[in-house]
Amino acid sequence: MNGSTTLENRLSPWRIIIFFAFLALVFIIYLGRLFTLQVLQRGEWATKADENRLTRINLAAPRGIIYDRNGTILARNIASYNIVITPANLPDDEGEIQEVYRELSKLTGVPINLNELSDANPFVPCLSEHGITQIVEYGITTAPYSPVKIKCDVDRKMAMVIQEKAVNMPGVGVEIEPVRDYPTGSLTSTLVGYLGPISSDNEEFYRNLGFDPNRDKIGYAGAERLFQDILAGKNGLRMVEWDVAGQVLRDVEAPVSQVPGLNIKLTIDARLQQAVEAILIDEIDTWNRYFGEIRMTSGVVIAINPQTGEILSMVSYPTYENNRLARFIPEYYYKQLEADLRKPLLNHAVGDETPAGSVFKLATAVGALNEGVVTPEQIVKTPPKLIITERYSPNDPGRPRELPDWNWREGGFGQLDFIHGLANSSNVYFYKLGGGYGDEIPEGLGICRLGTYARGLGYGEFPGTGLPDEADGLIPDPEYKRITGGESWTIGDTYIVSVGQGYVLATPLQVLMSASTIANDGKLMNPTILREVMDGEGNVVNPFSPKMRWDLTTDNIIQEYSPDYSIRGCEPTGKFKNVQPWVFEKIQEGMRLAVLEGTLSSSAKVGFDKLNIAVAGKTGTAEYCDEFARKKSPCTPGNWPTHAWTVAFAPYDNPEIAVVAFVYNGGEGASVAAPIVRRVMQAYFELKAIDNALTNP
Repeated sequence: MNGSTTLENRLSPWRIIIFFAFLALVFIIYLGRLFTLQVLQRGEWATKADENRLTRINLAAPRGIIYDRNGTILARNIASYNIVITPANLPDDEGEIQEVYRELSKLTGVPINLNELSDANPFVPCLSEHGITQIVEYGITTAPYSPVKIKCDVDRKMAMVIQEKAVNMPGVGVEIEPVRDYPTGSLTSTLVGYLGPISSDNEEFYRNLGFDPNRDKIGYAGAERLFQDILAGKNGLRMVEWDVAGQVLRDVEAPVSQVPGLNIKLTIDARLQQAVEAILIDEIDTWNRYFGEIRMTSGVVIAINPQTGEILSMVSYPTYENNRLARFIPEYYYKQLEADLRKPLLNHAVGDETPAGSVFKLATAVGALNEGVVTPEQIVKTPPKLIITERYSPNDPGRPRELPDWNWREGGFGQLDFIHGLANSSNVYFYKLGGGYGDEIPEGLGICRLGTYARGLGYGEFPGTGLPDEADGLIPDPEYKRITGGESWTIGDTYIVSVGQGYVLATPLQVLMSASTIANDGKLMNPTILREVMDGEGNVVNPFSPKMRWDLTTDNIIQEYSPDYSIRGCEPTGKFKNVQPWVFEKIQEGMRLAVLEGTLSSSAKVGFDKLNIAVAGKTGTAEYCDEFARKKSPCTPGNWPTHAWTVAFAPYDNPEIAVVAFVYNGGEGASVAAPIVRRVMQAYFELKAIDNALTNP
């Protein structure tokens, strides 16, 4: 063996081949994967990269302002001041950070440390209770360059002090955001409504419309909800590039500007609204003091222009304070409102379905005259009560049923013609008109024909204001009773419905529409709360234009029915008719006589004689029995509690205002509701005189 060393390859050739094959396979796999990512899936991964690099910033659009008809602000946007910290802008030194926390805690009252963050106790801006340290910790872990709210909705003085001291408190700032403010508060809350957060159920819908569900609010009630699309405007958009810490680096596209919401004018007069609310509450309180208990719990007053359908005032009592719901909806306050049996969140003017009582006789009167059931001059006997035979089938021998007049203790009215029957609101007179009575009135109006005239006056259908609480009431027929009660319709049911009792249900607005249609010579105008839509500069975008639903004297919308109804209910003939103009003239005369010498006369201590303007109207006293009444145990046959109604219009020869007043458990309409209507009319004409004096000094 010599001194040189020779390296000898002892690896088998096949091992070397396998090794290099393995390396080649790995290289091919990586090359294939690289080709897939960079060529085949390039678009997909580029999109994901852009999603991490780019983000959209939603820019809130200013919400439109709500005014009354005279320009008084009912809803507006005001500045809300929030104290915020941007974690990324805090000092680097921990001691300096703690000094910022101490100073900020002293100014705001927020503790430096309070309640550790956890799944059970997460940070919720403006709602949860945490210390400054915990809030900043949340900001650091989510988006260090985004401000986190330390304290929300502080007063302007505190905001200015902190803004001034912020130069010595790096990272601390004042964020200004718009919030809704309602200067007239509870006075108009039922009509104006309030805003609330976008629910999870509606999140996708509103996100597709450009809203930010985590920030934007939408209308929850009243005009805020009804005119949401008009008031909201359209949000803007910024496409920006940001880094991993959430810091915005630059705009990558030209920003899309916000489109501010349009402003609207409602038809109501805030001055009249204030007077109406004061009048209603004063009357209710006066009567409750008189009885020594809270007997009358709620009420409604609506004023409308019968010639245009403009709602001049709409008061639903009790109501709520919408300013308490403007920034966020407190759970305790909302539960308190929901638990109140008087239902303050409900707009009773359009959503409370109650027995209409004698104000419904106007529908019976229109139908009876137009169908020739009775003539205006015909004398009808009106004893203290009627006794009829109630039968549920042709072979039923029947049983007697007593139907008293409202003044049965005084011996009844004796006999009345149409004008006096309406003026005195005789139940017996209208029983006979509705159901007929022997040879005196062989064929009454009947439930089928009564129903079509009632619907022609606005009953049994949605009024069309669009307000969220709007209800359609109920005009019954034989089919309704058979389906809901399992019984056949009887003549007694027709008698009771003809005076607005039994199955009839109506809202205060429907009652007012019926009287307004009569005052307007048969023209039913669509009731509305919207007068104008304006842009930010005050230019009218959508001017007011009255809309008539129909004219009963020219439009054939009264349906004709076969004389007899079947088990299926009313049998229409397929023919239609209108109402003769003289019918409305006669009913107007009867309503005028009610003020001069009937249920609304000065002898009833109503006070319409104090007005220098001719008024026509109708009273109503409606029996009822519901859960609220039963708790006081007054629901006994022959002694049921009653709601108070009155509806009237003025001036008699050219009506420009019609008013309805409804008082829950108010008793007699003439005693309780009528004075409210008179005082409201007085306030309306006094305001009109003031406006005329200012216009023509």
